[in-house]
Amino acid sequence: MALIPTRVKYRKQHRGRMKGIATDGNYVAFGEYGLQALEPGWITSEELEAARIVLNRTLKRGGKIWIRVVADKPVTSKPAETRMGGGKGAPEHWVAVVKPGKILFEIAGLPKDIALEAFKLASCKLPIKTQMIYRNRLLGGEKL
Repeated sequence: MALIPTRVKYRKQHRGRMKGIATDGNYVAFGEYGLQALEPGWITSEELEAARIVLNRTLKRGGKIWIRVVADKPVTSKPAETRMGGGKGAPEHWVAVVKPGKILFEIAGLPKDIALEAFKLASCKLPIKTQMIYRNRLLGGEKL
């Protein structure tokens, strides 16, 4: 199950820029703990799914997970050994554009040490640096 949109208005998008810090989705809104991005990057739907699976396995039906990002940007590429020209390539995969400060996942209903362990394992599946933060405050925040 890939976290991709069912429909989009346009099949292909520009690459864009990842300038600045996240202004929305930058606080823990639903759970008690959140996994926060510390650097900008593209996270593919496969990486998000791998992190989600690790979180579910670590929780063992104990808590609740919220996924705060969705891979809604198509990334195109042309086939290998193709000559220049001929237009833009076909959509290959989907990515979520993440800026520093964005909350990626949230967890509730678990002790702090289990939540920290779950986020540590999930952060290994992601291509960016992250940290765990707590609801309404950043009590030091463990960098993962």
